[in-house]
Amino acid sequence: MAFPAAVHHGAAPTPPDADPLAIRACLTPDVVAEFDREWEIVLERAKQDKDLRPVHELLGKWRHLAYAELVEPGSYFRTLAVAAHIQATGQPRTGSVSGDDVRAMIDRRLGR
Repeated sequence: MAFPAAVHHGAAPTPPDADPLAIRACLTPDVVAEFDREWEIVLERAKQDKDLRPVHELLGKWRHLAYAELVEPGSYFRTLAVAAHIQATGQPRTGSVSGDDVRAMIDRRLGR
């Protein structure tokens, strides 16, 4: 199994900066390939449209994904596998909690 490039000895990891190099440093080689693929697409679109907003959005998205990989290596591809299962079957995984149940739990915790 591959591990993220950034190693944390005992200290809780911190989210990377919204910077492509910082994000890539947190990812395994397979996930780096996914990031690089999206990066090239968005960068090309930004050049054509002369609009950096999609670049900032991509970095924000991948900053969260990179942090998730630091905290729980393999989370990116596990999330993709869950999405593929739902798309293929139209059903959530066994043991999943519905959105209504999550909302009810939040309301209970907030005393609503």
